[in-house]
Amino acid sequence: MKILLGVSGGIAAYKALQLVRLLVKAGHQVQVVMTEGAKQFVQPLSFQALSGRPVRDSLFDLAQENGMGHIELARWPDLIVLAPVSANLLARLRVGMADDLLTTLCLASDRPILFAPAMNQLMWANSATQDNVAALMARGWQLIAPGEGEQACGDVGAGRLAEPDDIARAVAAYNSASAIAETSHQQTWLGKKVLITAGPTFEDLDPVRFIGNRSSGQMGFAIAAAAAQKGAEVTLIAGPVNLDTPTGVTRINVRSAMQMFSQVQAHYASVDIMIGAAAVADYRLAQPSSHKIKKQPNQDELTLTLIKNPDIIAWVAQQVDKPYVVGFAAETQQLADYARQKRLQKGLDMICANQVGDGQGFEVDENALLVMTATDEVALPKQAKYSLAVALLAQLRKQLDITKG
Repeated sequence: MKILLGVSGGIAAYKALQLVRLLVKAGHQVQVVMTEGAKQFVQPLSFQALSGRPVRDSLFDLAQENGMGHIELARWPDLIVLAPVSANLLARLRVGMADDLLTTLCLASDRPILFAPAMNQLMWANSATQDNVAALMARGWQLIAPGEGEQACGDVGAGRLAEPDDIARAVAAYNSASAIAETSHQQTWLGKKVLITAGPTFEDLDPVRFIGNRSSGQMGFAIAAAAAQKGAEVTLIAGPVNLDTPTGVTRINVRSAMQMFSQVQAHYASVDIMIGAAAVADYRLAQPSSHKIKKQPNQDELTLTLIKNPDIIAWVAQQVDKPYVVGFAAETQQLADYARQKRLQKGLDMICANQVGDGQGFEVDENALLVMTATDEVALPKQAKYSLAVALLAQLRKQLDITKG
């Protein structure tokens, strides 16, 4: 995919270097366009080294303008990404100014635009800024909302540029035809409350050892990121994983199946959709040791008594006040048959089955899903997990519309 990356002034401009690296690594062609302000923070040569293309920064570049180069550049990309977007650039884009190369390109292009603001937390909260953001979103532009935390100025609050990984995942969504088709409907999940479980659970044997299921949590986190991107209110109950919290998502960390179960019980009744993407351990030790279990001389075997953990997703599906329930099935064989059985046995509205083993499913950046309901079975081909999450949400949205109808 051909991506035009617009970089405006602000200390967050340095993060755009990492974003270029991620986009190029993903196979995209990247053309960087910088404002004069951006060049005060990062040298154009740095972007050129990472992108392999000379940076464009002037509307009046005689070498380029012999053939109306700015118009050709506006037609070149498949997608325009603006990161970071300063408060000043937001205002100029909102009123349709064309007083530099970047604003001119945005005005002269009909390509989809993703914009990631970054500014002081009071500037971000200002009603003028929020009005500008709302106006751009009303035109079909997709907001990559800023994160919260400590800022370079010393303030704490919302306004930090979304992490490069989050922006790259948003870009990845445009690799799938379903995501591109939704460009003018990016906020189709506004008003929906979604509860997602992700990652493994660890069941302690003693203070040192545990048993658990394999899971990196990437798929569940990708779904959470995509749902939040589309306007949903997302609560993510995460097992022990080393992943950043997606922008706009409320995260609850747990370790064991019982802790995850307790949090699901506390939240399921207040949401519209429950997606159980976690790999919950089926069993836990009946009586964990309070001290490290020591090896005994001449002891070649150790017997452990395990008891069954609650089936969290099945429990939710059995409740009278249940939300729409989506489960996952990771299988090594007979994928479709086992998934159909599991959906019926657990009473799920939808199940997403994926093949695991031999380098598939676990701890990889790509996946494929077979999505099943009572009436439909749709195969989503192998693709980046964020892109797959977007495609899954499109299928889920269809089912919700059918159910509502």
